[in-house]
Amino acid sequence: MFSILLPTDFSENSMNAIKYALEFFKYQKATFYFMHAYQNEFYDHDDLTSREVFEDVLDRISNESKTNLENLLKTIKEIAPNPRFTYHTISAYNTLVEEANLIVDGKNIDLIVMGTKGKSDERHIIFGSKTFQVLKYVQCPVLAIPSNFTNTQPKHILFPTNYLMPYKRRELKLLSVLAKSYRSTINVLYVSKSNKLSIRQEDNKVFIEEALRDNNVNFCHEDSKDVAGTIKTHIKEKDIDIITMVNTQHSFLENMLFPSNIDKVSLGLQIPLLAMQNTARFNT
Repeated sequence: MFSILLPTDFSENSMNAIKYALEFFKYQKATFYFMHAYQNEFYDHDDLTSREVFEDVLDRISNESKTNLENLLKTIKEIAPNPRFTYHTISAYNTLVEEANLIVDGKNIDLIVMGTKGKSDERHIIFGSKTFQVLKYVQCPVLAIPSNFTNTQPKHILFPTNYLMPYKRRELKLLSVLAKSYRSTINVLYVSKSNKLSIRQEDNKVFIEEALRDNNVNFCHEDSKDVAGTIKTHIKEKDIDIITMVNTQHSFLENMLFPSNIDKVSLGLQIPLLAMQNTARFNT
C-alpha cells in the first residue's frame, strides 16, 4: 500500500495534480493525505492589520481551511469512488515545508504529489516557489505535475544517471511499481564522453538492474558533455512521459533546478518529474 501526501492551496493547478494522482494510482491500494498549511496565508492576509485582530483572523483562516478541505474531500469521493483508496485531511497552522516534513516522518509517506505552480506563481515560470521548496527541503520523493497535464498512462520513463551514487532500494522500488502498473519502458540514460565505467559505477548499475528486474529497461549511453541538452533531446525524440531524477548535491537535477535565482528558472519541462531524494528513511 502506498502512502501519498497531496499538498493543496485549492488552486486549479493543485486540483489538477490531485486528479492526476487519483487516476495514476487507481490500480494500487493507497492512503491519500490532503494537506493545507496556511501559516504564510495568515501572515500575508490583508485583514491582519494589528495584534488585536490576530486571533480573529487566525480563527477565520483556520475555519476556511477546514471547510475547503471538507469540500475538497466531497469532490474527491464523487470523482474517485475507489474502494482501494483511503482519504485523510490535514489542516495546519504551519509552513508548507515544515508540515510536509512532519507528515512524511509521522505517516511514513512514500510519495508527495503536487502541481508545479500554485496560486501566486507567475504563468511563465514552470516550477513555482512552493514546489522548489518541497523538492529542496522535504526528504521524500516528489512527483511534480505540470499545469493541465493529463496523461496518466506513461509508456516511456526517462531515468538519467551518472551511476556515481548508490540508490535507495525503497525509491527504486517505487519507480519499479509505478512503471510496472502501466508496462512502461524505463530508459536509463548515461551521458558521458566515455562509456567506460569505474568499479563504483558498475556496482551501482548492477544495483539498478536488480531493483528494476521486473521492468522493461533500456540502458542507454550518449556520447556528450551537454547533460541537460542531451536529456531534453532524449525527452523529445523518445516520447518520454515522465522523467525521474535523483535530487542530491551536484546531481543533474540540482544543477537544472537550483541555480542561484530559482524564482526565474524555467526547465521547460512539459512532463511530470519524479524527483527521488536518495535519503535513508523507514523501510529503505
